[in-house]
Amino acid sequence: MKSTPLDKLIGQAIGETNRPLSRAAIDRYQAERLRSLVASCRDRSAFYRRALTAAGIDRLRGLEDLHALPLTTEADLRAHGPEMVCVSLDDVARIVTLHSSGTTGAAKRLYFTAEDLERTLDFFHLGMEQMVDPGQTVAICLPGTTPDSTGHLLARALERMQVNSHLLGLVSDPQAAAHAVAELRPDVLVGFPVQLLALARMAAHLRLNLAPVRSMLLCSDYIPDSVCHGLRQLLGCEVFSHYGTVETGLGGGVDCAAHCGCHLRESDLLVEIIDPRTAAPLAAGQWGEIVITTLTRTGMPLIRYRTGDRGRLLAGSCPCGSVIRRLDRVTGRFNQVRPLRGGGQLALPELDELLLALPGLLDFSASLADDHGGEQLRLCLTTLPGHGEAVRRAAADQLTRYPALREVEVALTLAPGPLIHYAKRVLHEQRKDQAP
Repeated sequence: MKSTPLDKLIGQAIGETNRPLSRAAIDRYQAERLRSLVASCRDRSAFYRRALTAAGIDRLRGLEDLHALPLTTEADLRAHGPEMVCVSLDDVARIVTLHSSGTTGAAKRLYFTAEDLERTLDFFHLGMEQMVDPGQTVAICLPGTTPDSTGHLLARALERMQVNSHLLGLVSDPQAAAHAVAELRPDVLVGFPVQLLALARMAAHLRLNLAPVRSMLLCSDYIPDSVCHGLRQLLGCEVFSHYGTVETGLGGGVDCAAHCGCHLRESDLLVEIIDPRTAAPLAAGQWGEIVITTLTRTGMPLIRYRTGDRGRLLAGSCPCGSVIRRLDRVTGRFNQVRPLRGGGQLALPELDELLLALPGLLDFSASLADDHGGEQLRLCLTTLPGHGEAVRRAAADQLTRYPALREVEVALTLAPGPLIHYAKRVLHEQRKDQAP
């Protein structure tokens, strides 16, 4: 089995190209980059200067001092974003503006220089080497009309590899997308997990041939096991996983042929796991909140940024032989876990595992609402044509077996057609006593 191509990327970045990549060499590189980052942020950012002074941070010895650095949050980005920028605005190549669902306050903006975007291109290029060969075709079901968006950057990275790419955009109409992919006959499909599952199920329903697809890359959202299993069953192809957010610079980590966790982009990112309540550091193997530090970001560096994502680092080397740290499959966001009045809690990933295994289901939306003194889980199911009632019965049966829902009324409705939501999926909160 070949080692992850990220070994090459990280080896080049840290100057270890003539010998096998070692954990000690990566740690030395990250320690030096962290010292340089903190010094630069102190000099160039008013926000970090205040935060580091308040924390009593003068200089760092190395990675052993990482947990002494102050954490940063989404609230910091909203309130102090411009003060976190470390370059002149003339040097900013792209600004990404994000509005969180249910948030009425200031938007979150992240600033990237051309150098930052080039590093993302390098990561996309090397990461895709294990999935596609020169002369082959990739269908990209991601946003790509905006310059330097995820899909646009991926297309540029594939061009470097002499790979043909076609930007199809997000999948909102699985039937139209299935026809487009069947006509294109790509070797690789890239897109949101549930959207690609809906596309594959619609293609099978319409008896469209997607056999040329040899691999899929699932990205831009958390990845349920039920989706991976469904895609492998339908297409018999290899399914790769990617973890990345705007905060990581769009690229964070990608798994290899061993499929034992995402190898992290350690030349550019320092990833740790903390207890979401106490902020104490957690060892490899323990689940907690993913925290990132952008070691090489020039436009708007992030120091110990709390992503809100739930994950864990995996111990030891990968079966592929690489010593690059690996992130286990991310299992959603902490702020999407909903406490239930009868005890217990509910989160969208749990519903995904229960419901997306149903063959006729394309997607569903979910919300928790008040119901005559109790609470109600409202689910709207989007199904294959002619499968609505069968899927509704199967969903009702699945949900009766979920202990946390014993005291929650479940209301199931069917969407009027096979169109799906193209935004990231959330468990909507409509209960008055839980309103944000």
